Amino acid sequence: MSGTNVKKKKDLTQIKTPHTYVIIFGVVVLAWLLTYLVPAGKFDTTEIEYKDANGEVATKTVLDQDSFRYQYNLDGNIVIEKLEELANDEATLDKIGVSQSDVEGIIADGAENISQETLDEYNLTDDTLYELYGKDIYDTSKKLHKTAKLWGTDDFGGFGFLNFVFEGLVSGDKYGSAVGIAALILVVGGAFGIIMRTGAIDAGIYAFISKTKGLEKLALPLLFFAFSFGGATFGMAEEVIPFSMVMVPFVIALGYNSIVAVTVTYVASQVGNATSWMSPFSVAVAQGIAGVPVLSGATFRIIMWVVVTALSAAYMMIYAEKIRKNPLTSETYESDQYFRDQIKKTSDEKKPFLLGHKLILIEMLIVLVWIIWGVTQKGYYIPEIASQFFVMGLIAGITAVIFKLDGMGINDIAKSFQNGAADLAGTAIVVGMAKGILLVLGGSDAAQYSALNTTLHSIGSALSGLPALVGAWFMYIFQSLFNLVVTSNSGQAALTMPIMAPLADLLNIPRQIAVLAYQLGAGFMDAFTPVSASLIGVLGVAHIDWAKWAKFQIKMQAFLFVLGCIFIAIAIMIGLQ
Repeated sequence: MSGTNVKKKKDLTQIKTPHTYVIIFGVVVLAWLLTYLVPAGKFDTTEIEYKDANGEVATKTVLDQDSFRYQYNLDGNIVIEKLEELANDEATLDKIGVSQSDVEGIIADGAENISQETLDEYNLTDDTLYELYGKDIYDTSKKLHKTAKLWGTDDFGGFGFLNFVFEGLVSGDKYGSAVGIAALILVVGGAFGIIMRTGAIDAGIYAFISKTKGLEKLALPLLFFAFSFGGATFGMAEEVIPFSMVMVPFVIALGYNSIVAVTVTYVASQVGNATSWMSPFSVAVAQGIAGVPVLSGATFRIIMWVVVTALSAAYMMIYAEKIRKNPLTSETYESDQYFRDQIKKTSDEKKPFLLGHKLILIEMLIVLVWIIWGVTQKGYYIPEIASQFFVMGLIAGITAVIFKLDGMGINDIAKSFQNGAADLAGTAIVVGMAKGILLVLGGSDAAQYSALNTTLHSIGSALSGLPALVGAWFMYIFQSLFNLVVTSNSGQAALTMPIMAPLADLLNIPRQIAVLAYQLGAGFMDAFTPVSASLIGVLGVAHIDWAKWAKFQIKMQAFLFVLGCIFIAIAIMIGLQ
């Protein structure tokens, strides 16, 4: 029989996974549609004092969990009535800083011209009016939605969701996401572009592998513990991006793949962050907000860190050995070819490990120690780290010119910096796009009306009344899901702990366990969410599409989730305080 009538089966393995940009745009559209379904809400905020990890008094802006309210239109007639009373109350006028003539002018304009925008001009903000009169001034018959337009800018019609890329990129400042992270990625990319051009890393990797055959199975777990320790002690996250530039080619040269490289660096750091006993950016902030003694429960958390890190390293090694024995099973086999070609070129050329190469690697080690010292002892952050890596790249380039490595000249330093930054430009764009998701949802400011605040309030209310263990597990699930949109550890603590801490009291759960649920959920999920600027930066270095990463990581997330549930159950049983 002729084979012309036989239908060819579709080869599902040839289906292309969506590009990271496509995935994020899909999430943005879903977030935009969600704002049509979820009304906008907000909280009042307050400044609280707590002792940080160093025992010093620090302040944090947190929400008041009892102050949640939906957004409504003003009831013009009621507002006029209240303003007429206010016009004759000199004490209150002085307290809120509003003049009697301004109030009388608003009254004269009439109820039909009352709007919050007009009232804001006279310092009669929504918060001020709510503090004075509560919900009486609103027409509560209809909850309002804060939904962005299809297109628009701040100057022309207001934020439109199709402008999420630009708005996401320019949000924040040099100390954080997105513009700070994007700038860090570009500078670090340029610095490592110079270092890679010198050939020092390639020559060093080749020399190391030639002399340490058979030690691969020992190297990876030790590195996993090292990066986990960094996450546990000083909240290592953005700092992993430059480390990954060295680790990805190194791990691939050992016979593994880029997924293993990202796991041994970034995932390890987030495992440490999730089980930390002292991170100043997560557990210390959460404990301070929850009213729990800072760094309390350290013994339990140190044991948890050792166990979870060891089991996670074992999980990684099982996968890593599977890839080493059969490289074709790797999800990133094609994209890793770039690194294999570089390694093979170095190996084929039998590039000598010269004095210039050694000096550059020593200089890199010195700068990395400088960075760790600066972060842990001096509080260095994104601006300082970016500057330190620029220094590292510049000195490496000058050393290469002096020792004539690979025929480098002065112009080659500039070109290499440009090429290195260009290689990570796409990753910097993703950071801004990911931040745009949060903007479409209305932002993460508890004091501004948004669908995100309403979601936070609704889930917090739904958890009340559950049995202790079930309630603690649901807290853990909620914190994990919340991290999909808010990846800042301190930001998530400020938004969620003012609700989760008193909720723990209602469920008869120690507040320490509410903190534990927060740190486990926030830490583990940071290794998965496409909104994490740090993760996207590391994946960009490794040339891994997020969809391929998710295919591997979702299984590991299930493994980590089970470990988290077990430790929360143990904490409940022992009454962790």
